[in-house]
Amino acid sequence: MLIVSLAACSGAGGSGSSSDGDSKTITALMVGNPQMEDIAKLTADSFTKETGITVRFTILPENELRDKVTQDVATQGGQYDVVTIGAYEAPIWAKNGWLHELSSYADKDSGYDEADLLEPMVKSLSGEDGNLYAAPFYGESSFLMWNKDLFAAKGITMPERPTWQQVADYARQLNDKQAGVAGICLRGLPGWGEVFAPLTTVVNTFGGTWFEKDWTPKVNSPEFTEATKFYVDLVRQYGEAGASQAGFTECLNTFGQGKAAMWYDATSAAGTLEDASASKVAGKVGYAYAPVNKTRSSGWLWAWAWAMPKTTKQADAAWQFISWATGKEYEKLVGEKLGWSRLPAGKRTSTYNLPEYKQSATAFADITLKAIEEADPTNPGLQPRPALGVQFVGIPEFADLGTKVSQEVASAIAGKTTVEQALADGQKLAETVAEKYRK
Repeated sequence: MLIVSLAACSGAGGSGSSSDGDSKTITALMVGNPQMEDIAKLTADSFTKETGITVRFTILPENELRDKVTQDVATQGGQYDVVTIGAYEAPIWAKNGWLHELSSYADKDSGYDEADLLEPMVKSLSGEDGNLYAAPFYGESSFLMWNKDLFAAKGITMPERPTWQQVADYARQLNDKQAGVAGICLRGLPGWGEVFAPLTTVVNTFGGTWFEKDWTPKVNSPEFTEATKFYVDLVRQYGEAGASQAGFTECLNTFGQGKAAMWYDATSAAGTLEDASASKVAGKVGYAYAPVNKTRSSGWLWAWAWAMPKTTKQADAAWQFISWATGKEYEKLVGEKLGWSRLPAGKRTSTYNLPEYKQSATAFADITLKAIEEADPTNPGLQPRPALGVQFVGIPEFADLGTKVSQEVASAIAGKTTVEQALADGQKLAETVAEKYRK
């Protein structure tokens, strides 16, 4: 865990919120991804100098963040004024009455330009009442990243829309244990938002689903089993070492160090990979759409977003920070201070019209935007679904269900159990969840 205290200060980002001019402190809990580490570096010298607000950041790995933020917000603990949550939590927590709606703040904030936010992000972060409950910090879909040098050395050409079978064939050809290069890097770390983020997209495109429209659980169905066996076999045969404990951060490091020929993961990773100060493969990465089997597309849809728990006593100051952190001027600040490829993109239309960003993100900007637009949370597979979500099921119980099944799948990746046993156990858990929704 990393705790960072930063002095920061009123009116940043064109906020229409009032400030009494007194020094204030807000607490922020966020996931430890590169974009969040960037904002921790930039807050003091920019937001600080314009407001009287001190921001205390607590930065946690994804699984720990999910546990901590859920514990605090759900129990009305009131420890944090702003938190990073995602497209899974926002509508559920809004319905539970745990979050401040943000639309009224945005409407009064003349410099915020809510209309500039990408529609898929707004929809995924809104409640049933149509109000925004979390402001997107960055948005993403998923795609396949590949090392152009390694592919060229083998004479392999990557299609724009590869199939999973093609990916498996390439992984076999490119896997080089003697050189310490894996054919592919895939998440294996337990967690519904870790291994099951990519794996559920594979399940979708193989024709599987967690639940059918009538809530019939299908975790041990032939399609779900085929997809999971494919994924587990692929990473066991041609994946990174220690795959059962590798999440987004570990794969980012592995691929960024040139130790994997391919990586299927979040589009938001591209900015870090193209930053020569942080990546050995900058300028050497190709980007293709999420691999498919039976569907035309299969990319996920996600946003890491700033939300304001109902318990905060610093709502105006919290909005000032959210407005600044998710506004246009912050993106320009990142570009000027840290590099244009590192913008927290995927949330605003205007981002893709910035000349500097278009130039630095030429390799991945267009495909990222198209992948976000193609993602369909209402119909991500071959059959109707009972709840929204591409890589998750939009019900409160999924966090526990997905995490427990992910632990079984990680054990299969580690060779400690079989996929069939893992999914048989998962089916029993899913049946318990389904009973509630069939009533």
